[in-house]
Amino acid sequence: MIEQIVTPVAHDLGQFEVRRALPSRARSMVGPFIFVDQFGPAELDLGAGMDVRPHPHINLATVTWLFQGAIDHRDSLGSMATIRPGQVNLMTAGRGIVHSERSPATERAAGAKLYGMQTWLALPDGREEIDPAFEAVADLPLIADGGAKAIVIMGDLWGERTPTTCHSHTIYAEIVLSAGGALPIVARAADERAVMLVGGAAEIGGQRLGLYELTVLAPGEDMVLSSASGGRVMLLGGESFATPRHVWWNFVSSSRERIEQAKADWRAGAFPLVPDDAAEYIPLPDGVPKTVSYP
Repeated sequence: MIEQIVTPVAHDLGQFEVRRALPSRARSMVGPFIFVDQFGPAELDLGAGMDVRPHPHINLATVTWLFQGAIDHRDSLGSMATIRPGQVNLMTAGRGIVHSERSPATERAAGAKLYGMQTWLALPDGREEIDPAFEAVADLPLIADGGAKAIVIMGDLWGERTPTTCHSHTIYAEIVLSAGGALPIVARAADERAVMLVGGAAEIGGQRLGLYELTVLAPGEDMVLSSASGGRVMLLGGESFATPRHVWWNFVSSSRERIEQAKADWRAGAFPLVPDDAAEYIPLPDGVPKTVSYP
């Protein structure tokens, strides 16, 4: 049974489109997932690339997952990693971190491809202000069963557990279905679960999935994900949060006062710099940003 369908808001960034499903007026979270963006598929002009200038985060963890392309990640801890398909990048902001995301020079020269997901996980009560950290994990379990295969990005699914750090109970997986393929989505995996079709076609519980829609599954019910012609689907969710989270721009917290402090700190230049990428930054928005809480 389908509990809810969230239609994302599309943002045209020129040569590629970003579709934001969470947060929305319809729903704020699915498990710890408080931000869900899907971007591409797109191939940019020769010499062009994605350039997300340094910007701050607090009280969350960002998860970047690519289907195509590559992104250079740099952060204020001194981390530098080139994200590629099959590798998950988990950046824990905790009490505060700054990072940038840019297309590598080799990608720009060949015509940068962009196709993937960026999600944020709210940090649980009592752990929002932990030390910032970064990890890139490529040794991820692959489940293959006839016409279906899945990469377990975070958590424990289909009897496999990933080495990726989970600050709260989290499930996250990329599922690729061949024509006629199917995979069970069991209720016990998480309190809250959702799927997003990001390519091809698929059904869950006999109901066709809309492309890029976030389909929230009813709790306590086993379901089957299937495809007659082949498709790519993201599964996400985890434990439900008892304490509400607030979102403003790149900041997430259980405390509005903490977000106000983060805004003041960024305005005052009190966040750390990103080594080798400190010449520019994204200023604090003057008005209402695109990412906000919906009361």
